[in-house]
Amino acid sequence: MNASEVRAEVILGEDSTRQFKVDIRNAESLAAEMAAFANSSGGVIFIGVADDGTLPGLPTAEIGRINQLISNAASQLVRSPLTVQTENVLLENGQLVIRLSVPQGLDKPYFDKSGVIWLKVGADKRRVNSKEELRRLFQMTGQFHADELPTKAGIDKLDKLRFQDFLQDAYALDYPESPEALINLLQNMSLATDEGQLNLAGVLLFAKRPEWIKPQFVVKAIRYPGNDIHADTYLDTEDFSGALRKIYEDTLGFIMRNLHKVQAGRGVNSPGTPEIPSVVFEELLVNALIHRDYLIDAPIRIFVYDNRIDIISPGHLPNNLTVAKIRSGNANSRNPILVSYAAKGVLPYHGLRSGIRRALRVFPNIDFEDDREGNLFKVTVWRNTTPT
Repeated sequence: MNASEVRAEVILGEDSTRQFKVDIRNAESLAAEMAAFANSSGGVIFIGVADDGTLPGLPTAEIGRINQLISNAASQLVRSPLTVQTENVLLENGQLVIRLSVPQGLDKPYFDKSGVIWLKVGADKRRVNSKEELRRLFQMTGQFHADELPTKAGIDKLDKLRFQDFLQDAYALDYPESPEALINLLQNMSLATDEGQLNLAGVLLFAKRPEWIKPQFVVKAIRYPGNDIHADTYLDTEDFSGALRKIYEDTLGFIMRNLHKVQAGRGVNSPGTPEIPSVVFEELLVNALIHRDYLIDAPIRIFVYDNRIDIISPGHLPNNLTVAKIRSGNANSRNPILVSYAAKGVLPYHGLRSGIRRALRVFPNIDFEDDREGNLFKVTVWRNTTPT
C-alpha cells in the first residue's frame, strides 16, 4: 500500500470497518478496539490519522514502540489472542502511517483484559450487556444454535396427533406409551432438553399452540394499496400462528390470494394461473421460517404492494454469507434441528442450498437485501403490475 491508497481509504471516513488514531499510548484501550473488530466483521485501524481524516503521520522513531505495543495488546490483552497484521506506509511529508488489520475472529467471543466483550456499532464500539447478544456471538461461530434453546413447555404441550403422524410417516414408529418413553424419544430426537422440557425446535414444530409459548415467532402479513406502507389503510391483513407447517400453509395462501390471476390465452371460464408461480413463494417462505434468527424476538413480516412482495426476516445473513453467495447456492445452517426436520417432510424443503436457486430459476425478478445494521434480511419479488 502506498500513500495515495491510504488517502483513498481515509477519505471514506470512519465506519464499522475503519477507525483512525493519531497515536497509540494505551495498550488496554487498543486491545478493546481489536476485540470489537474481531467480534464483528474485522476491520482496519489507521494510526497516524486524525479523526477529521487529516494525515499528520508518525515520526520514524515512534514506529518501533507502536508496533511493539500492538503486538503486546493482540497477544496478551485479548482473550483469545489475535493474529493481526501491520503495514508501515510512507507519506509525502516523510512521516509514516501504520495500517493495522484485525481479522474477523474465528474463536468468538473475544474479551479484553477486564473480561468485557466489545462489538462494533458504526464507527464506535459498545459492551455486550445481554444474554441474547452473547448467544448470538456463540451462534455465529457454530457453538450454539437458537433452535436448541430450552423453553418452559413440558411434554403436555405436545400436539400428540401431529407428532404421532410424523413418527409414523418419517420413522414408522408408534407413539410412546409412557411419559418417560416419550421424553426419552424427544431427547434422542433433539426436541427436548435434558430436564425433559421441549426446546425451541420442539415447540415450533410439534407444540399444540406454539404462539402461547413463543408469541413473537409468528408471521404478520399485510396487503397495502399502492407501493408504500400506509399508517391506517390496507386491503387485507392477517397474523399467522401455530406450528411451522401451519404458518407456512396459511402464509402461502395469503400471498397467493393477493396475486393477479393470468388467463394466458385460456378461456374466460378457466381459473387462470398466478402472475408469479407458487413455487417461488414456497421456497422463499420455507427459507424464511427455518433460516431466520430465532434469537431476535420479532415476527417475519410480509408486505404485499401493487408492484412487489417483501418478505422480511429477523436477522442478517449468518457468518460470511453474502447475497452473491446465496444466489450461487451457498448456505449456512443457523437452525440445524429445524433444517433436519424440514428435510424429513415437516416442510416442503428440498435440501440445503437449493431453495433460493430454484426460486430464481422459476422467476428471476427477485432482489435480496442483507441489512446488517438493521439486523434483517429482505427478499423482494417484483410483480407484473398489470394483469393480462
